[in-house]
Amino acid sequence: MNRLNIVLFLALLASCVYLVGVSYDGRRLYAELDAARNQEKALATEYERLQAERQAQATPLKVERVARERLAMRNATPAVTLYVTQAPAAASGAAR
Repeated sequence: MNRLNIVLFLALLASCVYLVGVSYDGRRLYAELDAARNQEKALATEYERLQAERQAQATPLKVERVARERLAMRNATPAVTLYVTQAPAAASGAAR
């Protein structure tokens, strides 16, 4: 009877240690999950901000202003337009 009590006590002790370990792991995993959810919310907010900023930058007026100021581009007019014509087929065949 004494041996049975010792075996049962050791089983109870092992069970308690296992329960404490599982509880600790559960709490740790829940904290990681909470941190991941917070990070997801922060990333979603950042993504929405970047989408709004991209839309603001892509307006036609903004693109035209940047093209004029930074790239020194101007509107195409007939005065600055160069037309390229294709050479006649006979001349291009002779050049080969």
